Amino acid sequence: EDIKSMFSRFTNIINALQALDKIYSNSEMVRKILRCLPRSWMPKVTAIEEAKNLNVLALEDLLGSLMTHELLMQKKDDDEEKEKKKKKIVALKSSQNEDSEDDDDDDDEELAFITRRFKKFLVGKKKFCGSQTRNSTKKESQTNLKKSYASSATSRGITKVIALA
Repeated sequence: EDIKSMFSRFTNIINALQALDKIYSNSEMVRKILRCLPRSWMPKVTAIEEAKNLNVLALEDLLGSLMTHELLMQKKDDDEEKEKKKKKIVALKSSQNEDSEDDDDDDDEELAFITRRFKKFLVGKKKFCGSQTRNSTKKESQTNLKKSYASSATSRGITKVIALA
């Protein structure tokens, strides 16, 4: 629980005890609060005990000091968590890059295979187009051929573009 809720609960208990005629002095309440803090707070408890006179330390001053320390601890935890996330992201990006390099090799091989097949196909079509009489028909035929090749490559998931003359 946080310091504010702990202090609220502590105040309720002290007020209930006062109603039963059990009264604690300020220094007793300060000592009780310091004693109930968890182990992770022991360095702060020791610092307060050594630096301040617990007999005259006001309960509000103790509360302020503990709340300040709590905020610093939360900030430190948040910073450490952000660092861990950054390291995980860097590691994830690194592993993704390695995976994508393997995929690129596969894509390159497939692309080379398709390119070779397409060039053979074009050679056959050029012979066919050469027998036609009009040049515009030949150009239209080659353009349609390139378009069909591009749509075929796209449907197979190939993202690299080949410039064909």
